[in-house]
Amino acid sequence: MNMRDYDAVVVGSGPNGLSAAIVLARAGLSVIVLEARPTIGGGASSAELTLPGFVHDIGSAIHPLAAGSPLFQSLPLAEHGLEFIYPPISAAHPFDGGRAATLIGSVEETARTLGVDEVAYRTLFEPVVRHWPTMAADILGPLRFPKHPLDMAQFGLDALLPSTVVANRFKTTEARGLWAGMAAHAIQPLTNLTTAAIALVLMTAGHLRGWPMPKGGSQSIANALASYFKSLGGEIEVDRPVRSLHDLPKARVALFDLTPKQLLSIVGDRFSSGLGNWIYRRQLEHYRYGPGIFKIDWALDGPIPFTNPDCRRAGTVHLGGTLEEIVEAEQRTFDGQHPDRPYVLLAQQSLFDPTRAPAGKHTAWAYCHVPNGSTIDCTDRIEKQVERFAPGFRDRILARHTMNTAQVEAWNPNYVGGDINGGIIDIGQLYTRPTLGLTPYQTSEPGIFICSSATPPGGGVHGMCGYHAARVALREGFGKSVPVELTHG
Repeated sequence: MNMRDYDAVVVGSGPNGLSAAIVLARAGLSVIVLEARPTIGGGASSAELTLPGFVHDIGSAIHPLAAGSPLFQSLPLAEHGLEFIYPPISAAHPFDGGRAATLIGSVEETARTLGVDEVAYRTLFEPVVRHWPTMAADILGPLRFPKHPLDMAQFGLDALLPSTVVANRFKTTEARGLWAGMAAHAIQPLTNLTTAAIALVLMTAGHLRGWPMPKGGSQSIANALASYFKSLGGEIEVDRPVRSLHDLPKARVALFDLTPKQLLSIVGDRFSSGLGNWIYRRQLEHYRYGPGIFKIDWALDGPIPFTNPDCRRAGTVHLGGTLEEIVEAEQRTFDGQHPDRPYVLLAQQSLFDPTRAPAGKHTAWAYCHVPNGSTIDCTDRIEKQVERFAPGFRDRILARHTMNTAQVEAWNPNYVGGDINGGIIDIGQLYTRPTLGLTPYQTSEPGIFICSSATPPGGGVHGMCGYHAARVALREGFGKSVPVELTHG
């Protein structure tokens, strides 16, 4: 065990942990990252899960928020091997009968494909896309008075609504389905408040920068972050599980890229004395996790034979049919059921990145939402949804690798019960995650901070949770500030 002293120790090498470590190292601190697994990356990891030569993303696959992250844009990640690939269509949403809606290019380009909903689509998205550069820092950060309150107020009026309410602005099946597929990324009933926010953010990201994938797999993001961190003098140690504070080297501050369940198991005894600690501990104990996922990776003998040609040009395909079907499926899942026709998120990286599979072969990645902790095998349900829009798909399967919620959590303990968002992001935990407070990254114990997706702005590969946590740790632990504020272009 390395017993030298450091200014800061970061537990967990996911994108948020590595981002926090980079911010601290750029401020001149000595920093070490400890990772329990043999490899770094957390949710941004890749491996040959099925057959030799087929590279699959174990966790995240498509990265609209990474491409537009204010932090990542400020880092020289391309110099450290990160290359994004942009499919010609960001996302496609097929319907029975061969039709499909697409998220493509600018607001105007997508709107023109939506017929009578062109004006409604432009009215909704043009202001968000136009004002995104001034709003991004506030949207991708903790609750605070916005720097551009009028722009944020206009965004908030729509973002706080249930996605089903916003969907009523559209008349066509295509526009309503496209919107529902985006909103379902919230992993909760689409009738919930704030579910419109995730659709607005993801679709805006698509219009501004597209929905890219990293060449070689999502592991490339973690590898680039780690390479840059090491170039700053940072250290990373793998196979270093942390079960208590005694497992940490001496440091003035410790940042945990962990959700409340894991934080309590490591630090809980430090939150046991004094009223402030008791209140903080109680809030962590009542932190809520949302639905989980059942995930499949396929090795394929050829590309997925989607009926609609636009689906064959999209990096991401949302399979769920109409808005009404998706609303029902997500509600039933939230109620503890397993719908026969689940909403499925599918990525087909090898169509655009030949490094993912042997010549002439392909990979595909998909998951559906399931009740938290479910161990039901949803392979047949998912594959029937793919076959519904791509007849002959099953004939192309060479091998598959599946993960239920228990296996997802075993791989990454932050995904409690299979919850890949690190806690449900509903109105009760949108900004009050993991606890109610103006500095959610700071715990009740001096020197201990949390930098995971259980803090604002939540799930997604963007590093912003780590960035904001590191800023707080610099201020509270060292009296320092980040020299330059991030901007978003």
